[in-house]
Amino acid sequence: MSTIAVTGGTGFVGSHLIELALAAGHQVRALARRDQAERQGVTWIRGDLAAREAMITLCAGAEAVIHVAGVVNAPDRAGFAAGNIDGTRNMLRAAADAGVRRFVHVSSLAAREPRLSAYGWSKAEGDALVQASGLDWTIVRPPAIYGPGDLEMLELFKLAKHGLALLPPGGRLSVIEVGDLGRLLLALAATSNCPHILDPDDGREHGWSHREFALAIGAATGRRIAAFALPRLVLKAGAHVDRLVRGKNAKLTPDRVDYFCHADWVSDPARRPPANLWLPGIDTPAGLAATAAWYRGQGLL
Repeated sequence: MSTIAVTGGTGFVGSHLIELALAAGHQVRALARRDQAERQGVTWIRGDLAAREAMITLCAGAEAVIHVAGVVNAPDRAGFAAGNIDGTRNMLRAAADAGVRRFVHVSSLAAREPRLSAYGWSKAEGDALVQASGLDWTIVRPPAIYGPGDLEMLELFKLAKHGLALLPPGGRLSVIEVGDLGRLLLALAATSNCPHILDPDDGREHGWSHREFALAIGAATGRRIAAFALPRLVLKAGAHVDRLVRGKNAKLTPDRVDYFCHADWVSDPARRPPANLWLPGIDTPAGLAATAAWYRGQGLL
């Protein structure tokens, strides 16, 4: 049993990670902006990625930090920088000050194309800080993450329920189920001298075309799908409409359109985690079906 410090513990990935850590017998220290219900095995630390003392308290007594927290949607470049660059810098300093050497950083495949989007730029800058930190670090760059509890892909499932999929102009992507990602993060927290930048995925060679993945979501909802690829200009116009209608809650933003339309979001097979450390365990069609079932159980689908 060990003690693991977790950021982003109230979010989609972080909440699954905490469940897995507790099931494995670990003690968890987790940072949260708001008060959380007491839970055996979890010590909640009130604060955020700008609260230096809270972050040092978070790291106190931990064997490893798993830094999950980040900004995936922001109105401007400064918003991404605050969460993904400044927040990462602050977390690295807190870990070093608390004497924690092992640092597992959750990044994104978007970081390998920093010029495409403000999000990708901010993740790449955060990665650079981790690499220069002097800590025992591993950066994990997951592809699209799905699973029960995810709200980012909910609209894709809702469209699929109506027999429709609206796709980028072309390209391929990799995906990973949230529980598989959580298992990898825990394995890395307990492992030193691991390859420094890892690209995990579901194990599907060459990833999925957007159409293939849309059809898989359709199968998970029990529907045959009519899939339509939309030009970039149409997606850009849709992003502006979404911003007008939903404001800061918009899911389709101009920044997201820029990286959605990139042709290659397939994980690099040369950067897959070592097989003796981790292998994906969730078959994507089964994982998508479980996700659809969770949406239904929550009355969302």
